[in-house]
Amino acid sequence: MASVIPASPLLTSEIKGLSVAFKCECLQPIGAFKLRGAWHRLTAIDPEMRAPGVVAFSSGNHAQGIAWAAKRLGMPALIVMPADAPAAKRDHTLALGAEIVSYDRRSESRESIAAGLAEARGAVLVPSFDDPWVIEGQGTAAIEAAAQMAALGLGPVRQVLVPCGGGGLAAGSALALPDAVVTVVEPEGWDDMRRSLESGWIEPVGANPPPTACDALQTMRVSPLTFDVLARRGVRGVAVSEAEIRTAQRWAADRLRLVVEPGGAVALAAMLAGKVAVQAGMLVLLSGGNVDRAAYGRVLAGTD
Repeated sequence: MASVIPASPLLTSEIKGLSVAFKCECLQPIGAFKLRGAWHRLTAIDPEMRAPGVVAFSSGNHAQGIAWAAKRLGMPALIVMPADAPAAKRDHTLALGAEIVSYDRRSESRESIAAGLAEARGAVLVPSFDDPWVIEGQGTAAIEAAAQMAALGLGPVRQVLVPCGGGGLAAGSALALPDAVVTVVEPEGWDDMRRSLESGWIEPVGANPPPTACDALQTMRVSPLTFDVLARRGVRGVAVSEAEIRTAQRWAADRLRLVVEPGGAVALAAMLAGKVAVQAGMLVLLSGGNVDRAAYGRVLAGTD
């Protein structure tokens, strides 16, 4: 990643007398960490096999990451995206040159649609998290953060809080930071990784899950790959409410001067809500900043 983009900023803030580090993946060129896994995966494709391009499925951030990487490598990209994806994420994906196919996330399988399109085109299917290269690529955020914390004299990473949808960033972080305690954070009602880790087997999101502003974290079922990595590392999970997420978004704007989308703010929300105790060597990943302007305005105004 260092050959393509500079390291994303690491900010610190004093919380309860301790310095907490915040990895600002919301400041990436596409506004989220997803370009890491996308770049690592696409560059692993043999150059002579790149002509048919890639197919991916995403609500927006992985879509932009794939489009960003594909554009730089001269590859066509097709994204299967939910019809209710945020307009900003859809528009940015199109602006990067990708083609979009819409689907209904409540009644259709994005995985099946994407697999069929990839087979028809002879393209490479790139999942958003269920892929070793993608997981490794996402883990570079944690590698960077550890080096930045050491350079600031903060010592080693002892605790890392990670937003979790399918678990790619969490699994990559767990592999990159083997000596740190890792906690995954999800929105309430969509905390299937937390429940899966507690039970010891994969438990999908139940029927009729509650609405959430965290469009990036609406994964109906985690993959065996990410679950296995996290389970073997003894990772635990916590869930945060929509109100706690909005509080975190406002805190990030007030204290860090950062725009953070709902899904990107869940790890911060868990810390602020006291669901994970603040300690020395704590790292909080702010995974994305692609907000809907109107919704974000209501959050900042406290009317939503």
